[in-house]
Amino acid sequence: MFRRQGDRYVATFAVDEVRVLRKVASEVVGLLTDGFDHSDPVVGRLFPDVYPEDPSGTAEFRRYTEGDLKTGKIDQAGAILAALPDSAGGEVRLDAEAAEAWLRALNDARLAMGVRLEIKDGTDLGEELDDAVAEDPTSSRVFQLSVYAYLGYLQESLLNALID
Repeated sequence: MFRRQGDRYVATFAVDEVRVLRKVASEVVGLLTDGFDHSDPVVGRLFPDVYPEDPSGTAEFRRYTEGDLKTGKIDQAGAILAALPDSAGGEVRLDAEAAEAWLRALNDARLAMGVRLEIKDGTDLGEELDDAVAEDPTSSRVFQLSVYAYLGYLQESLLNALID
């Protein structure tokens, strides 16, 4: 998908891919703004306790760093929204800085989806998807697992283009 062209990283997206990426990036922004709640397991995954055995130390650390971390994550998701074609499919051309922002934003989106889908380190995604399809091929879980897999593919493609 992503390929290097000079100092740019280029990919062409179909209209459905643009819609999915817009929705995913917008949901991350929403989670970090209107929906920001430390009791949400997704927020806990994106902003883990730095001192699990010391809640006051974690709170102090958050007080000084969380605002900037949150702003960075919002900006990274915004980099995806800014680079995508408006409503149709089309080409995306990223410089190195935008490509790195995309990588971080895709990672955040996958972490968030992984929590919601209860994907663990040892989860076989192909098996999860096969099971979901067997249970109900039209379920939202099939779609969500497919998006999760697609984001992983996109992330890997961009990373490979960056290191080529």
